[in-house]
Amino acid sequence: MKDLGPRTGQQFAVDIRIRQLRDLAACVHGFTAFSRFRLALRDPLVCASYSRNNPCALRDYIGMKHVFIVTVLALSSFCAAEGQEIPPKHEIGLTLGGLLTSERNGGPAHLDLRSGVAFQANYGYRLWSGDKAALYGEVHLLANPLRDVRSADPALTRNVATLFVTPGIRLKFRPTGSIAPYVAVGGGWADYEQSTMTIAGTPNPAPRTVNHGAFDYGGGVDFKFWRFIGLRAEVRDFYAGGPAYNTTSLRGGQHNVVVSGGLVLKVR
Repeated sequence: MKDLGPRTGQQFAVDIRIRQLRDLAACVHGFTAFSRFRLALRDPLVCASYSRNNPCALRDYIGMKHVFIVTVLALSSFCAAEGQEIPPKHEIGLTLGGLLTSERNGGPAHLDLRSGVAFQANYGYRLWSGDKAALYGEVHLLANPLRDVRSADPALTRNVATLFVTPGIRLKFRPTGSIAPYVAVGGGWADYEQSTMTIAGTPNPAPRTVNHGAFDYGGGVDFKFWRFIGLRAEVRDFYAGGPAYNTTSLRGGQHNVVVSGGLVLKVR
């Protein structure tokens, strides 16, 4: 046998071009077969002659079938990806609400810690998500600038400012739905700042600030609104030690219930 020797650069380029043309011809054949099949459906005469017993028609049918299968698989994958919505990774809630009046009784002392405005911020980070629920770790902050104290005892503290910071967890149901209810629980820190004057207008001997541990729990509902912005309605109760009311008759903790509403920003 005669040795033809190594291929020249020109021969190698010709072989590559031939393989490329074959691939292109296979694609064109598939789409041409699909066009013939459509023509067969419209024209009864062509349809009558379009049979698998014909080798040419059989090749057209096989090519058309391959194109059809690939197209269906691609569309199915696209639709499945579109339907699987993932809950947002980060949530930032900004709400405005009101702390409800809290009544305290202890021996001869009786007082009402009046209602006040509550500015709240909440950051949530998604820890886990499933088909029907998502678990978030959160940090909740509540600030209240002023709550008046009403009592028949003029020696009590006149008013109180409040700050709560409570890390916790939040379990949200149907997290990608239009309406997503949730429950939350956490614990952290409570800070009270007492007024410098008593109800009678005399200097207040109570300490300026006191700190306690705090426990919070509650729930709410998130609503889809526009793109990455949602609406939130929420109720929470912060149970913590009370402020320094300038009396020894009141001991133990108190409930601080807040009802609020606002916006939630969702970042994926």
